[in-house]
Amino acid sequence: MFDPYYLLKEKVELDSVKRNFLQTFLKRFIDILFSSVSLITLLPFFLIIAACIFVDSPGPVIFSQYRIGKDGRPFKMYKFRSMVLNAESLLSSLQEKNEASGPMFKIKDDPRITKFGKFIRRTSIDELPQLWNVLKGEMSLVGPRPALPSEVNQYTKYQKYRLIVKPGCSGLWQVCGRSQVGFETMIYLDLIYIKEQSIFLDFIIIFKTIKQMFCSKTAY
Repeated sequence: MFDPYYLLKEKVELDSVKRNFLQTFLKRFIDILFSSVSLITLLPFFLIIAACIFVDSPGPVIFSQYRIGKDGRPFKMYKFRSMVLNAESLLSSLQEKNEASGPMFKIKDDPRITKFGKFIRRTSIDELPQLWNVLKGEMSLVGPRPALPSEVNQYTKYQKYRLIVKPGCSGLWQVCGRSQVGFETMIYLDLIYIKEQSIFLDFIIIFKTIKQMFCSKTAY
């Protein structure tokens, strides 16, 4: 079984990462097939979620935000809105309560999250609109977490190695603790994924992600 922690004590060397054309083709094919089928199949479910969001907190049900993708290219990422409408303007007043390490921001009991938002964040349902980003080719089903521009601006040269692949809807760090994983460990896990990536590993991560949607206690 793949052990994601076996390289944590030293930096992951990425010079030997090979570009396999067949693997790249298969990964993109799976991304297109899975995202297109899922978007069509889940459309009625999306409408129900959208209605619940609007009833709980009237306003736009989709939240969009610029993130940094492969090779440092920005793109607009989509999520179901889980926070109040003025969430971003309230961020500065909450910085002193930040529980995340590094340039990320995360607090367990974020007052900006709506009642229904807590449910869709805990189950990762809020991430499902990112399937549209996958279909467009801006993201992959599996890859590093898509970072904010403000986070990338604080990256070291080594940490920027995580930008050499497309960001993913899920990744190794999400199935290894998610919100309980610190920034440095997240970076290590992302770089380990980049070095060890394979279609087989992607399927393991996707399976574990689906499992966590129903029983995870580490997402908030």
